[in-house]
Amino acid sequence: MKQNDTRGATVPSQRPRNPRVPVEFALEVEGKTVSGDPFNVKAQAIKISRGGATLILDADVSLGATVKLTPPFGRELEAEVNGVWTDQIDGRRRIGVKLLDEDGWFAE
Repeated sequence: MKQNDTRGATVPSQRPRNPRVPVEFALEVEGKTVSGDPFNVKAQAIKISRGGATLILDADVSLGATVKLTPPFGRELEAEVNGVWTDQIDGRRRIGVKLLDEDGWFAE
C-alpha cells in the first residue's frame, strides 16, 4: 500500500501488511548478540501477526540478525530481526521479528 506525501511523492504506508494481535506468552529465543556471543533467553511475545511478532527480551540483538524462536506450542521458527528498540515507558528492550517461514506461526 502506498500513500502520497505533501509533495505528491509516493511513500510506503506504515500500516502493517497483516493485522497485529496483542498476546502474552513466553517463548525461548536463541541467537547471537551484537558482539557475536551465543544466547538462549526466555522472552515474552506481546504482539503477533501471521508473519511476525514483537518480543520483549534481555539480549542485545542486532538488526538483521537471524534468531530461533521456540513458542510453547508448535515447532521452532526461524526469524529475522527487523526492529530493535528500548521502550520509553518501561525501559525494556524489544525486537520486531519477521518469520522466515511463509506460513508463519500457523505452519504445520
